[in-house]
Parts: sequence; structure tokens; C-alpha cells
Amino acid sequence: MSSKIKDSSIPESKNHESDVQKSLEKQMFIVGFVRGSHGISGEFKVESASGYFEHFEQMTEVTLRNGKTGETKPFKVESVDAGTHDLYMKLAGIDTPEAVKKYNRWEILVPRDNACPLEENEWYIEDLKQCALVYQETKDGFADETVPTQVGIVTDVMEGGSGYLLEVLLAENCDLLDDAVKYDAGGKVRTVLVPLKDEFIGKVDVQNKKIQLMHLWILE
Repeated sequence: MSSKIKDSSIPESKNHESDVQKSLEKQMFIVGFVRGSHGISGEFKVESASGYFEHFEQMTEVTLRNGKTGETKPFKVESVDAGTHDLYMKLAGIDTPEAVKKYNRWEILVPRDNACPLEENEWYIEDLKQCALVYQETKDGFADETVPTQVGIVTDVMEGGSGYLLEVLLAENCDLLDDAVKYDAGGKVRTVLVPLKDEFIGKVDVQNKKIQLMHLWILE
């Protein structure tokens, strides 16, 4: 898979939750989706969020989540059948096609440790969120001695027609950006989409929550 993204984080719930619950959810990842029953025993087909199947075979517990209501329910994993192109899962307590129907299209969540392993230059969506987007002036192709300037903050990551896009809320106090770039016609700070591609994005440092922007013009 050529994408630099693996396994989404849990979307923010519409329900009011405690800070503890939100903290726990931030460590959970969407690794797949229930996609209809398979056979008569409650087994169902899984759509992998990353396109990979191997990590499902190590799972002993998962949580199913209704993406619309935020309802969640934990399950023990009874079996996983990973083929070349298809993946099937059986959870304890889901024993009929009718039971599967209740959970059809629900998200499959696991702790970070059970998410699809990262390869070089790959990141989890959750780790990209809230990263500062920074830009550094260059001279003759080399960075000068100035400190990188924060031009925005990544608020979300979404799929586009040709890859992933970083949703960036521009920094209101950034002197590198003209007011015409920072504000919309109504005077609100703009949110822009930046393609997660090498020509626009340089170093990604999730440990220090910084992502390098290569060109300011992409924010216009």
C-alpha cells in the first residue's frame, strides 16, 4: 500500500463523555468495518481500514462502535479467517445473520498496540491531528538560521480523490500570511486542505507534533 496513513482514530463522539473516557478513546483505532454476514453462524465480512489483514489474526478482543450514535460494545474474538482478499471474523455473542445485521457498518476498534504496524514514512491519523504545520524560509535551497514559523494546526485528516488531505486551521498570529489568506470573506480564520504528498509536506515529526510545509502558496 503506497499510502502514508494507517488505521483511523475514533471520530469524536456526539455524546458528552468524561475526560477519562476521551483519553481512553484517543488510544483506540478504527481497524475495520463490519460488512455483512457470512454463512449462518454469525460470522461476518470485515473491510480492513488499512488494507492489511495480518494484524487481525492476533486480536482476542475488539470493540464495535456505531459511528452515528457513538454506541460501543466490547466482544471476545472467537475466530478470524484471513484469506488473500477477504477477511471474516466471528465474535462471541453474535451467532446468527440477524445478529450480524444489527452491527452492519459498525466500526471495529482496537487499542493502539493491536493496530496495523507502521512501516517507514507511515503514520496513524490520530498522531497527525493537532500537529503544528510549520514553515521555514530558505535561501538557495538551504534552510536559513530562522526558527520555523507555525502557519497552522492540523485539525483532521481525510481522504481525497488522489490521496489523503490534512485539514489545517491557519494561525491567526502568523506574520508570514497576509490577512487575505488567513481570513475568509466573513472575517473568520480559514481552514485549508493540504495534500499529504512529498511535494507539499516535508518532515513529519509526530513525537514533537510538528509537520513541515514546503510551500506557502498551497495555503492560498
